[in-house]
Amino acid sequence: MKALYILTIFSFVLCIGCKTEPKASKTEAQPEVEKSIPEKIAEAHGYENWKSVSEITFTFNVDRDSTHFERSWVWKPKMNEVTAISGEDTLTYNPKSMDSIAYKRNSGFINDRYWLAAPFNLMWDSNSYTHEHTEAEKAPISGEDMQKLTIVYKNEGGYTPGDAYDFYFKDDFILREWVYRKSNQEEPSLATTWENYKDMGGLEIAQDHKKGDGSFHLYFTGLSVNKE
Repeated sequence: MKALYILTIFSFVLCIGCKTEPKASKTEAQPEVEKSIPEKIAEAHGYENWKSVSEITFTFNVDRDSTHFERSWVWKPKMNEVTAISGEDTLTYNPKSMDSIAYKRNSGFINDRYWLAAPFNLMWDSNSYTHEHTEAEKAPISGEDMQKLTIVYKNEGGYTPGDAYDFYFKDDFILREWVYRKSNQEEPSLATTWENYKDMGGLEIAQDHKKGDGSFHLYFTGLSVNKE
């Protein structure tokens, strides 16, 4: 009887010991997913700060030879509201609900916004294009060795379906040059620099784009960014 009692006590202690042993975790650390090149470019230009932007204003300017063109915009992305300002003419509209006049104006906004925020469009348009990364390529203007990202928009929807863009950048993923190729043709339609970057509320915005021969200069003035 005494032996049985001692055996029972020993079994109980053993059981307590089992309960106090920490359980092995069944959750294994997941390997970090490598970011895509479009994601790395967007992040290098401050994409994580875009979520706080409530309003951005800018004037789009083009000097071509001896001519000058400009138009201004007030964009409130959280309200999905755009105000177009050209001379004394002002139009405010919602891009999701446009009449024919607003639709025509919006084509200008899409163009100007793309020049302003192409690195972020790589994220906004991620389902609308295919892309290819080249690790070493001669940049078209400077002739420097850079990386190249080529994106080709699908032949459906949008204002310019099927168009292609070649983005040139170094190891910091900041854009230095780019090429626009209409309808994905082999020859460039336009090649310019990306330069004179300015930090606007954490967004890295290139204020100047120039052709190599100096005959074309696209630039932004009146830049302002309001954040929540």
